Amino acid sequence: MPSVAVIDIGSNSIKVLVATRSPNGRLTARKIRTIEARISAGLSAEAPRLGAEGMERGVAAVKELAEEAAEFAPDRTIVVATSAVRGAANGEEFCAQILAASGQPVRILSGDEEAHLIGRGLLCDPGLSALVDFYVFDLGGGSLECLAFHERAIAQAVSLPLGCVRLTEKFVADPAGPFPAAAGAAVSAHVRAEVSAAAFSLAAPGTAIGTGGTLTTVRSVLAARTGQALDQVDAVIPVAQLRAILARVGPLPLAERRQVPGISAERADVFPAALATLIAVADLGGFDTFVHSLYNLRWGLAAEALAGL
Repeated sequence: MPSVAVIDIGSNSIKVLVATRSPNGRLTARKIRTIEARISAGLSAEAPRLGAEGMERGVAAVKELAEEAAEFAPDRTIVVATSAVRGAANGEEFCAQILAASGQPVRILSGDEEAHLIGRGLLCDPGLSALVDFYVFDLGGGSLECLAFHERAIAQAVSLPLGCVRLTEKFVADPAGPFPAAAGAAVSAHVRAEVSAAAFSLAAPGTAIGTGGTLTTVRSVLAARTGQALDQVDAVIPVAQLRAILARVGPLPLAERRQVPGISAERADVFPAALATLIAVADLGGFDTFVHSLYNLRWGLAAEALAGL
């Protein structure tokens, strides 16, 4: 069976998926790996630019993941970049550095392309096959993709500048300190305003699906607490659990937050703002739970590429 490798350059992390189709037609992973590279410092600036250190980390991560993917001899390798790169004044320069170092050209996705490919990826999740009408919220470092599905087809899709790195830089004066209640309130108000301005309707009933590193981290925290593996933790996460975790980790200074089992040191600074964002989305839509899925952008790109092989 043909296979493809997809490298996703996100604001927080850079990820690879090598995927193929099983005999029953489902997408299956041959390799998955994530490198926390954080290329997006300064994302909230009026004229954002990628920093030299972030670009260096990003180039090294893409080169390493491309070399690992090549061991599987994929029929095609795709490298894409999202919010941090498309919004940076020097995004094209960063892509040129990646091409020079790895031989891989980079496709910079528009917000609309990113949202629709995330939606396509979600449809590959066998755990969601029974859902007909649902919402999808993919929270990254630079943006929040919001989708509404009706009869398993995308009815609405928007990409909003509500990523957790962006909002942390915007509303948290001292990321090394505790997460202030005022910052949480500001994040919530900003999320409400942006979603309302985008005219993204949450009026229709439907299940809320969440993707991205924040809910993965939440499940990791719960797994560490109970001594389980992440995939043993229920994928249905009550919003009350998000509130409880924020109440626990928000008052901690960054150094202590990094010691909480399940929270990676690289994500600890943006984790409270990310939780506040998802809670605000839940409040807007009246959702009591998020169903966490690991199928997102990379899976959508893989499905698209394999359809053409």
